[in-house]
Amino acid sequence: MTDLLSRFAANSFWMARYMERVENMARILEVNETFARDREGRHQWLPVVLLQDDKKLFFQHHTEADAQSVCNFYMFDRENGNSITQSVWMARENARSLRHLISTELWSHLNVFYNRLNDLSVRPVTASNLSRLCTSIKEDCQLHTGIVEGTLYRDQSWFFYRIGKLLERADQMTRLVDIKYHNLLPRLEDVGTQVDVSQWNAVLHSAAGYHAFRRVHPRGMRPNTIASFLLFNDRFPRSVRVCIREIRALLVRLRNDEGLAAADSAIGLVDAIRAATEPLSIEQVIQMGLHEFNEGIQRHLIKLTNEFGHAFFGGETYD
Repeated sequence: MTDLLSRFAANSFWMARYMERVENMARILEVNETFARDREGRHQWLPVVLLQDDKKLFFQHHTEADAQSVCNFYMFDRENGNSITQSVWMARENARSLRHLISTELWSHLNVFYNRLNDLSVRPVTASNLSRLCTSIKEDCQLHTGIVEGTLYRDQSWFFYRIGKLLERADQMTRLVDIKYHNLLPRLEDVGTQVDVSQWNAVLHSAAGYHAFRRVHPRGMRPNTIASFLLFNDRFPRSVRVCIREIRALLVRLRNDEGLAAADSAIGLVDAIRAATEPLSIEQVIQMGLHEFNEGIQRHLIKLTNEFGHAFFGGETYD
């Protein structure tokens, strides 16, 4: 690939990752307000910070992880690279470099979306407007996806866009499952109570997986079953297994249809992830340590992202 094409591939990849991150964050904030309560009925907001690994940055500016501080930190704080406003800005900046490759509709929508968020940032987020705001953000993300699906030409930019979206989705899913098991785990006497069920409901709704889960498991809600569904289900489009398999299929097409032999090394890394995860049952994963399993997948995904940087994006690497 030429340096120019490498830059465009990276722009497509990261535009997709940032927009997927925005939708995930909107879901997490909305669901946390609706479902995630402790045994006294109070909302828990610190797990949102822990989920994104932002504890150090958050407490540099805030003394308490309450609804207003966490929501504003993840909605509008430009110093927070995971905030919705900053992520939409980054998606728009990547799209700016792709102006000649993307549709006018796609570029216009990203500008409108970003400007709307900027206008909203002058007002603090409150419990009364959080759900409405998150719903609006999710709808904008879904509109973005629809415009991409309907207008983006199916060349290399399309492949790297899809790969970026799936990588971000897989990474977020491992974090979501991990945070419930280790930071939201109730006391033994709470297992199976309304508190525990509510928290697992929150996990499924955050992953947009509640209704899909109920189609497979119409009754009951066991932690192992939910974790297995989100990590290993072959038909749920947000499961880690589906994301990894689709990434591999896209890489094979890049190699075969687009003639990019450099895809071989990335395919090898994807095959290593599948070899380390697909033979395992959820019981085996929990026995060996679910936290360690999720962290292992995250390290693999970082390594894969760095391989893309080396093979396709002009040598860029990421932490």
